[in-house]
Amino acid sequence: MTPPEIADKSALQLQRKALDSTSWTIGNNWFRKSNSGLYEMYVEGAPFERGVINGKLSGELIRHQEDVFVEQIKKMIPSPFYLRFLRYFTGWFNRNLSDHVDEEFKEEIYGESFSAASGYDWVGSNYERLMNYHGAHDIGHALQGMMLVGCTSFGTWNDNSADSNLIIGRNFDFYMGDKFAEDKMVVFYHPDKGHNFMFVTWGGFTGVVSGMNDKGLTVTINAAKTSVPTGAATPVSLVAREILQYARNIREAWAIAQKRKMFVSESFLIGSAEDNKAVLIEKTPEGMDLYDPKKNFITCTNHFQGDSLGSLESNKLQIRESASAYRYERLNELLKANGPNTVQKTISILRDRKGLHGADIGLGNEKAINQFIAHHGIVFEPKKKMVWVSAAPWQLGQFVAYDLNKIFSMHGLDSDHEVYDSVQSVPADSFLLTREYTSFQVFRQLKAQLMDGGDVDTKALVVSNPEYYHTYVLAGDYDFKKGNFAAAKQYYETALTKVIATKGEERHIRQQLEKCNAKLSGK
Repeated sequence: MTPPEIADKSALQLQRKALDSTSWTIGNNWFRKSNSGLYEMYVEGAPFERGVINGKLSGELIRHQEDVFVEQIKKMIPSPFYLRFLRYFTGWFNRNLSDHVDEEFKEEIYGESFSAASGYDWVGSNYERLMNYHGAHDIGHALQGMMLVGCTSFGTWNDNSADSNLIIGRNFDFYMGDKFAEDKMVVFYHPDKGHNFMFVTWGGFTGVVSGMNDKGLTVTINAAKTSVPTGAATPVSLVAREILQYARNIREAWAIAQKRKMFVSESFLIGSAEDNKAVLIEKTPEGMDLYDPKKNFITCTNHFQGDSLGSLESNKLQIRESASAYRYERLNELLKANGPNTVQKTISILRDRKGLHGADIGLGNEKAINQFIAHHGIVFEPKKKMVWVSAAPWQLGQFVAYDLNKIFSMHGLDSDHEVYDSVQSVPADSFLLTREYTSFQVFRQLKAQLMDGGDVDTKALVVSNPEYYHTYVLAGDYDFKKGNFAAAKQYYETALTKVIATKGEERHIRQQLEKCNAKLSGK
């Protein structure tokens, strides 16, 4: 992958200046670690310059994020043979990736690549790696329909919002290990072309998964069922980025999405202050739909709702087999029960850990809106240019408020003042103080031990999260491997009495039960 030609590389000579131990500046550009735990950054200028400055300000995060990302991939794919296969597959698959990425974004990514980690030449050059990481979600999603992204989003307006204003909420349920979500960045961009905008991201990633521009247009993405693609196209996050930077209303967002070819299926929830409503732009490699609910609220999980894409067989299968339809129903149930929506009510919904009708379905269930895997939760009030971003853990930490009007009128950074709006920030969930949460932490530790091949006390595992079907699957699989077939059988039978997230997992449990019965009967 050949980097773009840059006539003026003088930006590479820029050096950051420390304001204090947690804040740095380069001219008007700044980067700091907030006392909320979130990293905040402001970047302006032309594409290559933006990329270089982004890299110089946040280089430690870019390098750490790649370390974490590669470490997690090695955990998910422990076989050196398959790692090599993945490397060559990705290289072959993305060999034409740069043909589908705008010159502006290539220049920005190239600028950032000068701050990337060393020691990964076996994967590719700095530029090749950063380009490919922008398509990592798409490739993982496509290879096995790996639902690493199982997000929930919704919006209310007019009589469904308490003050009639548009409110958008979403959980970005993208899980690449705990370390991946440690260094969340809230980034504010003032590009030389297009609109000013903010987005939530991680080191080295200039694509957009959640963001809002200064025209009050918001973009969030939700993965849908997809087939294995046949060749490179524009990564979803860069389509979302282009919409955010260049669209001011739903019509302009549609026009941008329409001209881009994608290689996975995705829903873009577009909120617009100008239109005072939200719609879904649903897109597959072959087709596209605009879903307008024709009412004053919209809900979105991981299946299509438009007339043409909603009727696809792959989408019907997704509704039948995955957790998407159940979560969608729970989302609608909560919106109906809560009355006219507010920012605080939106956050409460994003944190909801129960099943339908408030049922206890265990902590971490994919059928819950809060699956305890979110990289971030986020709430937008587009007309007021306000955004709330969750601090760790997941969407349970405080929701930190940012006023885009104030941030884009700042001239440089004053180290004595916080960037966020402390008055409008929303406190952390009191659930963090409960015995149930402490017990869930034990469950996660025991599960991690199991995943790493360690020994655990299955009774302690069950006690730590007793209503979650997967607790019993983990215990059953562990005892099955140990040859304790009677104990494994009991665990699998109990799992079947719980609310199971997907049909695939239910089939696994039933197959394991058959194997236990065969072993116990001596067949």
